[in-house]
Amino acid sequence: MADKSAARFPDPHDFKVPDELEGWEEMYPPQRLFSQDRAEWEKRHFWFQDKIHAPEPLYPLDDIFQEAWQISLSGYTTRVFCIPPAQGIAQRIVGCYMYIAPVEPPPAEVIQEKAGLFGKRVPFVFQNYKKLWDEWIKTFKKLGEEMESLNVPQDLGNYAPDDQIFPVPRGYTDANVLIEGFNTMINLIFRAWQYHFQYLNLSYLAYLMFVDTAKKLFPGIKESTIGKMVAGADVSMFRPDEELCRLSRLAMGQKFVQETLRKDGTAADKIKAMQGNDAGRIWLEELERVKNPWFYVSCGSGWYHYEGSWINKMDVPFSYLKSYLQRLEKGERIERSLTEISEERDRIVEEYKKLIKTDDDRKSFDDAYNVVRSIYVFAEDHLFWVEHWLHTIWFQKIREFGNVLTKYSVLQKPDDIYLFNRFEVPMLLEDLATAWALGVGAPTRGKYWQEKAAKREKILAAARNWNPVPALGVPPSEVSEPFTIMLWGVTTETVAEWLKGGEVEGKDVNELKGFASSAGIAEGPARVLKLLEDIVKLQPGEILVAPCTNPSWAPVFTNIKGAVTDIGGLTSHAAIVSREYGLPAVTGTGVATSVIKTGDIIRMDGSTGIVTIVKRA
Repeated sequence: MADKSAARFPDPHDFKVPDELEGWEEMYPPQRLFSQDRAEWEKRHFWFQDKIHAPEPLYPLDDIFQEAWQISLSGYTTRVFCIPPAQGIAQRIVGCYMYIAPVEPPPAEVIQEKAGLFGKRVPFVFQNYKKLWDEWIKTFKKLGEEMESLNVPQDLGNYAPDDQIFPVPRGYTDANVLIEGFNTMINLIFRAWQYHFQYLNLSYLAYLMFVDTAKKLFPGIKESTIGKMVAGADVSMFRPDEELCRLSRLAMGQKFVQETLRKDGTAADKIKAMQGNDAGRIWLEELERVKNPWFYVSCGSGWYHYEGSWINKMDVPFSYLKSYLQRLEKGERIERSLTEISEERDRIVEEYKKLIKTDDDRKSFDDAYNVVRSIYVFAEDHLFWVEHWLHTIWFQKIREFGNVLTKYSVLQKPDDIYLFNRFEVPMLLEDLATAWALGVGAPTRGKYWQEKAAKREKILAAARNWNPVPALGVPPSEVSEPFTIMLWGVTTETVAEWLKGGEVEGKDVNELKGFASSAGIAEGPARVLKLLEDIVKLQPGEILVAPCTNPSWAPVFTNIKGAVTDIGGLTSHAAIVSREYGLPAVTGTGVATSVIKTGDIIRMDGSTGIVTIVKRA
């Protein structure tokens, strides 16, 4: 609970977690934790739980993505593109949950020094982005292909095989290849996340600059209207859904395929049935053609190993296919209305441009608009390739290491590898390599590792049942850091609600206020989704209410009336995807999933950011 008398949250250095979490600290590297040696610096910052990137307890190896983005986001902001007043985003873990803090601004002389570098580096990217993207995607695909082709020996054998001896001894064993392979995986994922933020902060910056320009030129313009001005993007993150729509229409042309896909049953059963039919085989060939890369999309956020991806949980995309076929039979449209959204965007832009009085103002608007339309697509374009396509490859490869550790009884099951952080996994692999090298009968410390894994699994289970405090430390009198507001949706008002403490009683609240993230008004029954697997419960015509949305949920966005989230600002995924699907959205309400219940009739206004509970279920 927050300390109400002092208008502050608990001190992170004195904060106690439930007894059931005892020993949680040993799961994470020491630099990931609050510490007395850094206390003076840490106490000067306000830390809030990052429910966008880490809404659930972090398995130690899954934490590698968080480690990587802390370095890459911060480094590009402070040292590469040198955004003058901005610093990085610091991370700390408490009780298996991650807290973040925007770092205090640098001294005035550093801001001035950075401004000179910013002035010559950033315009170059803005002016050459389309060409830079072509190079980016080529480089990134090459990295992913290198990861996918990595050799992870699954059987060390009793002896090195003859082909490693003749005609010339190779000079190293497969046990060494195993150790080298994991080190390579670590290097590749950190490099991938450097690429992730190569242009991302600049795309958000371009949006902020455009918002600032629009508000100066058009006083009183709604932020949801500004959002419509940049909507209508043909980006990779929407391609998986587009491919599902295309496969659905192909199936409509073949009665056997259509009937098979509409039946109850598993994806495996349906695929097997179609393999025995000519039309079915043709449809399956098209499915195979698009699976890599477009089915390499997470069933969730892409941040956790247990979420799975379409490629290894085919029941998920097949359930979407079944729904699409049912809707096509009713004559409904299943695709995103990109043309309509683009035409609406162009109409709004032209209307506002007519209000501009001077050539200088017109040039300011055109320059800011052209930049944001060019580079802002990176926010959703790169998202698919990093957090979905590459993470799917990463998880598949890491399980290969888990498989071999399980085969040799170092671990009990493959996914136990995720219970060890990136510094510990090499110890497990070295233990295996050492025992193999020592010869027949030499033991590993399998019992030790397995007991440690079991203990950590219990700690993580306890963490999932704990409701951690939303923030730590002394909140600022006003939240003004732009990225905190625009991406995470954390505002001065949000923090004030947190300070009240406790769970909001739904019966006492009938109106919520959040960000007006995507214009439009909708009224209908709410569907509150707190768990990933609950997405299948969503019914046509409902309003989605969730802590945040996942990119892989795109197939449901043509079937709902609107979206309301607890967290996220104007540049969050929920805001972007809602604008792209022409749906109203209110993000960053803070407490929507606590106040609203499934079945409540709610009215949401994506132009004002107000959500009203019209009638309780």
